Amino acid sequence: MLQYEGSLWLTDGARRWGGLDRVELLSQIGQTGSITAAAKAVGMSYKGAWDAVEAMNNLASEPLVLRATGGKGGGGARLTARAERLIKSFRSIESAHRLFVEHLASLGDEATDDIHLLRHLTMRTSARNQLAGVVDRVQQGAVNDSIAIRTTGGATLIATVTRESTDNLALTPGRPVIALIKASWIMLGLPGQGRLSASNQLPGTVARIHPGAVNTEVTVDIEGGGTITSIITKDSVDNLGLVEGMAVLAIFDAASVIVGVTD
Repeated sequence: MLQYEGSLWLTDGARRWGGLDRVELLSQIGQTGSITAAAKAVGMSYKGAWDAVEAMNNLASEPLVLRATGGKGGGGARLTARAERLIKSFRSIESAHRLFVEHLASLGDEATDDIHLLRHLTMRTSARNQLAGVVDRVQQGAVNDSIAIRTTGGATLIATVTRESTDNLALTPGRPVIALIKASWIMLGLPGQGRLSASNQLPGTVARIHPGAVNTEVTVDIEGGGTITSIITKDSVDNLGLVEGMAVLAIFDAASVIVGVTD
């Protein structure tokens, strides 16, 4: 069931002001008169708070926070009338948003599933391949973590991400994610012809071949469900003898998988 978690953002054309975290920062600056104290109150680093303030001031047509550097506690800060109005507007929208999500939750599980699907469909990215799935397991390393993702079609992908990304995206088993892989990062091979070091080797069959002037777009039906598209040279298509219905492997490295979340 859907639950309200404050995932509300304000956008004005190309300008994205931010959501609850930045509004809370502004609110705390207004209450404490200090960016340092406000950062502590919202659990943000001092640098992160300054960066957020500068970003908001740059996005606004007029300053939201006026501050003075130096002095005890890192200097004072105060909100402008524009910032006060922004906070008030956000609180009103937030209240309406909460009622809206509560209404959605009352519609039942089927409506919830449809909303999650629509959220995936409306995501825009330059990566041709977007595979929905859930985190199956997380193997931590000294710097990078290995994330196993089970797609909705049943295939398992391996992604390598930094420890910071694992924490920021809250990647834990059962977490819904989107695996993004650019078509140009995917190689095609024939089953049983040598061993490869690539972490991801998905078996499937060639579904479509779309030749271009230089490169060819090859779409592969992955075993278990789903498709993945590769862009390779015309010479590679000829050398492999690729035709529709032919068994192939979609091959890509774990570092080529970008992991995204929609909440």
